Amino acid sequence: MKLKLTTQFEISPLPPFDFRLTVRKPAGWSLFTSAEVYEEGTLWTGIRSGGRPVGLKIRSRGTVEKPRVLVGVYSGRAVSKAEAERLRTTLSVCLGAEQDLTGFYGFAKRDGILKHVVESLYGMHDTQAASLFNSVILAICLQMARLKRTNQMMEAIDREYGETIEFDGKRIVLQPTAARIAKLDPVAFAQACKLGYRAKYIVASAKMIESGFPEMQQIMMMPPEKAKEELVKLPGIGDYAADIINPHAGFPIDAWSVDVFGLLFFGKQPENRRDAIEDVKEEGIRRWGIWSWMAFFYVAQDLRNLSKKLGIQLRLE
Repeated sequence: MKLKLTTQFEISPLPPFDFRLTVRKPAGWSLFTSAEVYEEGTLWTGIRSGGRPVGLKIRSRGTVEKPRVLVGVYSGRAVSKAEAERLRTTLSVCLGAEQDLTGFYGFAKRDGILKHVVESLYGMHDTQAASLFNSVILAICLQMARLKRTNQMMEAIDREYGETIEFDGKRIVLQPTAARIAKLDPVAFAQACKLGYRAKYIVASAKMIESGFPEMQQIMMMPPEKAKEELVKLPGIGDYAADIINPHAGFPIDAWSVDVFGLLFFGKQPENRRDAIEDVKEEGIRRWGIWSWMAFFYVAQDLRNLSKKLGIQLRLE
């Protein structure tokens, strides 16, 4: 599908806002799709708005302390002013433009671990997926898998079942919709994308979302406890996955992150990972409280630098 430029608008994030760190995370996390392209301060990506594909050319037009983001919208038809404003609001939320990092940075600078990560990742905002289903796919693919393996599964899902759009000389593959994945045979889906047991949960979650499950915008309006109660109703979404998806906060500890945070908190990796998960989770929440998610998020993106700063070898994948 070829799209043409239909409108442009600006977003003014709260400073500090480092565009590159925000849209192109050091650990390899994509903003909206694994196939998006980042070159010299510009991100070409895409989402669905009102059920139809939209190409996005997102550029930095400011600095870390005086940020301005210019968004070019490419569509198959004209975009009304009301649609453009809804899209601007959506992207502002997805980019974390309204996040005030002041409180977290003030807290982090007094913490022996976090002071290093906020120094090296200064201005990195937390971002959100454009749809709940995209977050569900990520959370399920992260389960019991190293980051490299997770990225391979995500890329395979996008490649096999996504939709390709062309605009501004780029070809971008959008992530598949819940409607498409809900129709798949879980066995064939697992084989096509090498998902193993995860395929049946992704398909079942897609069906539940299609049947009328609350969307991300609705979940974001819920109190944190209520949001988590809703999320764990989805097939394959337990405590860890809910903490990944929940836009309010969380401290998601699994077989990978328990090694990292076990070493950071207690000076050694746990001998039995599964048994140690709850202890590590409790310690993270005790230490970092309301900043638990931001702490997890920053540490996960800065493992190589943090290893050097602290003189320890943290697990990178």
